[in-house]
Amino acid sequence: MTAESMADEARARRIAEAVGRGMMERDRAALALGIALEAVRPGFARLGMSVREDMLNGHDMCHGGMIFTLADTAFAYACNSYNTVAVAQTAQVTFCLAARKGDRLTAEAEMRQQGGRTGVYDVKVTDQEGRVVALFRGNSYRLQGEVVPDPG
Repeated sequence: MTAESMADEARARRIAEAVGRGMMERDRAALALGIALEAVRPGFARLGMSVREDMLNGHDMCHGGMIFTLADTAFAYACNSYNTVAVAQTAQVTFCLAARKGDRLTAEAEMRQQGGRTGVYDVKVTDQEGRVVALFRGNSYRLQGEVVPDPG
């Protein structure tokens, strides 16, 4: 790896981290649900959330909408990590395992394809034991503008 490519990679990481911090400061939904940003880099984000009593459905399981929201939030942080405003165009989720009160869920989002204005991202939601709770695929659409002022 050349010095120039190492500098480009370091700059891309700084940008992704600045975007993550900037988004989290303004992300009222994530903050209300206790979603925390654990890691971000270009095309990748990991977020976590603890299942609370007010997140349970009538079957005493974590409501699927809460799990979807965690996955969707990780998707948003990953697809915006390049500092170009991106929004969800489509998303689907497959629920694999019930989550319960007290579980710590982790969502890892990773870019699979980015071309022009559209991208494809996969998100895996796991519990504290590493079991897969949900699989999510989202398609992003890039708009104009930056998420945060260029951090340099």
